[in-house]
Amino acid sequence: MERVMTAVAVSLWAIPISILVNRIVPQPYMDEIFHIPQAQQYCKGNFRSWDPMITTPPGLYGLSLAYIASLFPGKWLFNLSDLCTIPILRSTNVVLAILCSILVRDIVMHLRPGMKEGKATCYAILVALYPLHWFFTFLYYTDVASLAAVLATYLACLKRQFWFSAMFGAVAVLCRQTNVIWVLFVSANGAICYVEDLYAKEHPYREDYDFQMEKEKHVPTEKEMKAFPPNLRKRQKHITATSEVLSSNSRERLLDHSPGLIGDIIAICKKFWHVKWRVLIAFTPFAFVLAAFVAFVFLNKGIVLGAKEAHVVSPHFAQILYFGLASAAAMFPLHFSPSQVVQLFHLFAKNGSRRILLFSVAFCLSAVWVKYFSIAHPYLLADNRHYTFYIWRRLIQAHWSMKYALIPLYVYSWFSILTTLGKEQKRLWVLSFCISVALVLVPAPLIEFRYFTIPLVLLIIHSPIMSERNLLLLSFVYSGVNALTIGLFLFRPFHWAHEPGTQRFIW
Repeated sequence: MERVMTAVAVSLWAIPISILVNRIVPQPYMDEIFHIPQAQQYCKGNFRSWDPMITTPPGLYGLSLAYIASLFPGKWLFNLSDLCTIPILRSTNVVLAILCSILVRDIVMHLRPGMKEGKATCYAILVALYPLHWFFTFLYYTDVASLAAVLATYLACLKRQFWFSAMFGAVAVLCRQTNVIWVLFVSANGAICYVEDLYAKEHPYREDYDFQMEKEKHVPTEKEMKAFPPNLRKRQKHITATSEVLSSNSRERLLDHSPGLIGDIIAICKKFWHVKWRVLIAFTPFAFVLAAFVAFVFLNKGIVLGAKEAHVVSPHFAQILYFGLASAAAMFPLHFSPSQVVQLFHLFAKNGSRRILLFSVAFCLSAVWVKYFSIAHPYLLADNRHYTFYIWRRLIQAHWSMKYALIPLYVYSWFSILTTLGKEQKRLWVLSFCISVALVLVPAPLIEFRYFTIPLVLLIIHSPIMSERNLLLLSFVYSGVNALTIGLFLFRPFHWAHEPGTQRFIW
């Protein structure tokens, strides 16, 4: 029932606005001038036709064919070309956006079984309202299909349906090549959970022993000692003294399970070794997807399909900084609230010297990235239809010092993100997420907020649970941004002197 309510809630705005967009912008716009004619070629059965300007695989077009065939059963046996109109092709993303909201709800419920269904629905609606995802729901771009496929991959993996997960992962890669990173992220974390569960079942005595070691390792504080009755304090002191003279074997066990990222990696590798064959067999479907992708890159002589000269892989490390600030801003009740600022300050005040050193390293590294690895792509500098054009020119490049003045915000944003993630997720999950973000964003020379959508949605899902008040606040802010951007897109067109046609503002 909650799934139906989620779908209905998203449909209430998605369908009317889709109709409005098709009425005011009846012709293909921006990247649609490549995607829509290509999809229409597929509708005619002309699968050998390919526009060399298209950079992504044909996953979206295949999904559109399946969607249109399901709308008009039987007609696909003859010809779909008359049915592949611009409004119908655009409606593919409307349907996929509704599906995304249902997937988000199911993922949230799976990760947090104790959460009320109504709150999970609020999370789903919040993601559906996220401005970048919301805006491209109404145009024929690959973003919504890409997100839907990645979410389906993740949900199936959480349910231990690995063949289905790999199948959805293949669809995700066919929608956008960089999704192979998110498929690897999902499968890697799925494998870690699978290893831990198998190990716990096959070696329950070891898990109990580890737990007992952790209990024995704990030394009570003065406050805890005072809580004991007088006649038990001596016994507690005796237990404490005994724990301090553990045998050498016990000490080695404690070292193996010592806190820290390196300890986590060593522990999971040891557990994996005990159950390696079962894990490798279970996750074989993902190996097929990875092998197919490697073969594609080899045969294509690169990741990008078309317009390769405009999408050369570049060391664009500043993208990591942009993502951190954009994500923290998109979740500002979590990251820019007074309580979060105070909490981070106290965290740094605790291990002062170590934290200051860490902050200094992050600050210096960010400065190097801003100075030497911040790329101004020709598209960014020339196309005034994108909001990134104005952000770059009027904010980042407003003055030579402005890009450096933003470094404290970049560093704060990432520290806040890592701190909040660390409250809910294991260190290995956080590490794999950061690596995935870097692998997806750093090679991209063009600053596109659309590329941030998938990692941001994963952040929203995996961050600490937000209160109803914060969810409502974010929903209102997202709705306000959406009203502004769709209003500018539809009702504030402009023209270029050097090129005919109507231009519109877009993300």
